[in-house]
Amino acid sequence: MLAAPAPATPREALERHFGFREFLDAQEEVIRAILSGEDVLCVMPTGGGKSLCYQLPALVLEGVTVVVSPLIALMKDQVDALARRGIDATLINSTLTFEEQKDRLRRLAGGEYKLVYIAPERFRSRMFLDALGRATISLFAVDEAHCISQWGHDFRPDYYRLSEALEKLGHPQVAAFTATATPEVRRDILQRLALDEPREFVSGFARPNLRLGVTEVSSETDKYQRLRALIQEHRTGIVYCATRKRVEAVSAELAQWGVRAIAYHGGMTDEERDAVQNRFIRREIEVAVATNAFGMGIDRPDIRFVAHFEIPGSLEAYYQEAGRAGRDGEPGVCELLFNYADTRVQEFFIEGSNPKPQFIREVYDELRSLADPQGEVVVTISDLSDRLSGAGKINDMAVSSALGILNRADFIDRYDIPGQRTRGTRITDLKRRGRDLPLDVPTLEEKERRDRAKLKAMLDWAYARDCRQRVILRYFGEPDPARCGTCDNCLAERHGPQRRGTDEEWTIVRKALSGVARMSERADGQWRGRFGRGKIVQCLLGSRSQEIVVAGLDQLSTHGILKDLGASYVNELFRELAEKGCVTSTSGQYPLLTLTPTGEAVMRGTVNPELQWPERQKPKAKASLERSRTGGGKAGARQQELAEAVAPEDTRLLSALREKRDELARAGGDLPRYLIFPDETLRALARLKPKSLEAGRKLRGVGEVKAARYLPAFIEVIREHEGRA
Repeated sequence: MLAAPAPATPREALERHFGFREFLDAQEEVIRAILSGEDVLCVMPTGGGKSLCYQLPALVLEGVTVVVSPLIALMKDQVDALARRGIDATLINSTLTFEEQKDRLRRLAGGEYKLVYIAPERFRSRMFLDALGRATISLFAVDEAHCISQWGHDFRPDYYRLSEALEKLGHPQVAAFTATATPEVRRDILQRLALDEPREFVSGFARPNLRLGVTEVSSETDKYQRLRALIQEHRTGIVYCATRKRVEAVSAELAQWGVRAIAYHGGMTDEERDAVQNRFIRREIEVAVATNAFGMGIDRPDIRFVAHFEIPGSLEAYYQEAGRAGRDGEPGVCELLFNYADTRVQEFFIEGSNPKPQFIREVYDELRSLADPQGEVVVTISDLSDRLSGAGKINDMAVSSALGILNRADFIDRYDIPGQRTRGTRITDLKRRGRDLPLDVPTLEEKERRDRAKLKAMLDWAYARDCRQRVILRYFGEPDPARCGTCDNCLAERHGPQRRGTDEEWTIVRKALSGVARMSERADGQWRGRFGRGKIVQCLLGSRSQEIVVAGLDQLSTHGILKDLGASYVNELFRELAEKGCVTSTSGQYPLLTLTPTGEAVMRGTVNPELQWPERQKPKAKASLERSRTGGGKAGARQQELAEAVAPEDTRLLSALREKRDELARAGGDLPRYLIFPDETLRALARLKPKSLEAGRKLRGVGEVKAARYLPAFIEVIREHEGRA
């Protein structure tokens, strides 16, 4: 069956296939650049909606979009999700038989798919590239694009060949996506993929809901004590360990504590890793203990903590792993259990990933001695290490790295053997000896220098007394980041006397508490929370992240009402309000923030306690991708926003408005209710009770089209209700 006709516009595709009203932060600019035919490099934080940036253009463009993705489980999840939306998509990776791959390539060439996810190792095969070249490729999307850079923290040799694949495919339009890349790595991505006058989008690296911290420990016992406290307080999380042996030891210890935990590392089979990863995603397991192989593509929003049992090798690796906490926008704790002695493990890894030129030549000569007359040899890395060891033990990692370097330089050709984990090797020129190899020694030395610099930057961060997130943001190229206000160093620096506050400061407090009220419910004289602090802060700052838009919080009158203050100020303000008893959080896996009677009194201006006021940051220009939906800074508009927020909600009227919406939805062919008006618009109607179309049009979420089509019926309900009251 051929794919359905493509939607005419991005917004039509967004609503028809994905059911969203609006794009998230940055998405629309990226999508428009892609649809205008430009090559794109997009750096977007975890949870920012990167996948939609290539999935939606695929539905509008003619031809097929090829998506390079390194994780088989993630491919399957995305293809299954697209299929549920009625989108023709498939995948091609090592889980398929040769005949299945041939069939999908044939159907691809016939135009039966709009998206095809392909594992990077498939591009090694010239036969595969020839078959893929028969399809009409409209877009070549590279997910986790940092994997292509040897200067990055997660370099993957199969990504290195993508530039050759693009050349053989006639260099179609390219869009590259990643969540973590320094300026240096971004430049390398652009160069390796040979992007044509690319648009570069960097939407920011800050994660204000994460509390970064370092706990210095002097023994393994101290580590376990702190880890136990983290698990008891936060329940759901990931513990990252540097080695497989440590993963097994920590997971065994957690099992003795009665914690439902899994172990995950590269020594397990693909089937074993998929099984335990799926158990974690399905919430059968509370804690995952894993090496850095775990986490790419993990879409579990309720991870409340990430602990590093040993120091990672780079800030890129640390921040990507820490970023798996709090994907739902709620607070997450990221803690490094730091002992300087652990750096020996990272030094071992650096030595293993940077073999000396002479050792590389020795590996080549050993392979050459084992090869048959056609240059073919099949040998495990462990066996090769044993043959090279002589009097001393050889680092298997160094052998593997040497093979990768030889393979990328085309001195050997490494290939998969069906049904085996051991790979085959072919010497490309049997006449050439190791001493004759023209190795790029300066590049090898530069890579080792950079790897050691990355470890030093990680150590400097661990010892830093500055705001931890600010150090990281500078590392990623942000010139003047603000303090996060949430890390251990920021909390330790809190100081200053308590005071009553200025009129301007109390207006800010009332707006903040109004945001809590607007995102809560009131029944029987009591406030009940509906959202956690993270979402409330995001809403007040004007975020249009996925969790905000999907929940309809971008339609609230308080959305963006504190956008000029910054995340650090608002987070610190809420901590102070909690200490003064103005707000409180429920306990449990999903803590919900709500007003207290004291908070309601403060919101209404009848009580003004002394507070330790946060320090205001100097205003600075926003980056182009950090726009806010709320506009205008006039005092009258702000007062109107505040009036809307504080106005009480008429619950009986709200019930009547919902009944009218149900009636209109049924009359329209059982439309989704939010397409008429979302709940937040009905709540605004129930609070402000506009009696005319002109007054109703001023409410958020009431556009011209909806005002003409639906608003008169709701105005009539309000008039009838007020007439009976």
